[in-house]
Amino acid sequence: MSYNHSIFTHFRRQFMSDKKFNLSSRRAFLAGSAALLASPALAQSSVNSTDTTEVERDVTESVRRNISSFRTLDWQPYFDNTRNGAVLVDIDSRAVHFWSEDQSIYKLYPSSVPLTDELTRRGRTSVIQKVVGPTWRPTPSMLKRNPEWPAVIEAGPDNPLGTHALYLSWTYYRIHGTHDTRKIGRRSSNGCIGLYNEHIAELFSYTKVGTQVLLI
Repeated sequence: MSYNHSIFTHFRRQFMSDKKFNLSSRRAFLAGSAALLASPALAQSSVNSTDTTEVERDVTESVRRNISSFRTLDWQPYFDNTRNGAVLVDIDSRAVHFWSEDQSIYKLYPSSVPLTDELTRRGRTSVIQKVVGPTWRPTPSMLKRNPEWPAVIEAGPDNPLGTHALYLSWTYYRIHGTHDTRKIGRRSSNGCIGLYNEHIAELFSYTKVGTQVLLI
């Protein structure tokens, strides 16, 4: 049995048996699993009693394998309530969790995270704007580090924000999509949180202006 098939089998048993996952969550998981099985050089690193699974992807011989942990969580340790919905960004696990206001929907998405601790911000914020086909403008600090970058990139396949973006109350911080799927599960951003385009589109549909966001 291949490593990929072993990973799929474990994830399927774990998530499909989890009563906290609704039908749409399970369908989304199965769709994600198909992509997992199609990707190269995936190997299961460890499975422990806390139902945390670590997956390593060998991107190239010169790049250290990335490790991304996924586990279901409850909202209570992180939020007083789920009014307007709640998004938890777990930087260490490189995962984004969502709970709907009535708690009938729970979603778990793999994500990209900031490159360094200096670029990482943690704390409470909220969604203040939702944009389909966002325009990307590098921050002044980005342009200082990379003066060759363009001042603006309109919506399209070259846009770093992907197809949808959730603007947070912190200046320059977004939860957004990406056309470069290699970034997901990696330290690859200048501060924002990136999702697969299909995942940000789904999260976009569930959230509203005022949705709570906590980055830990």
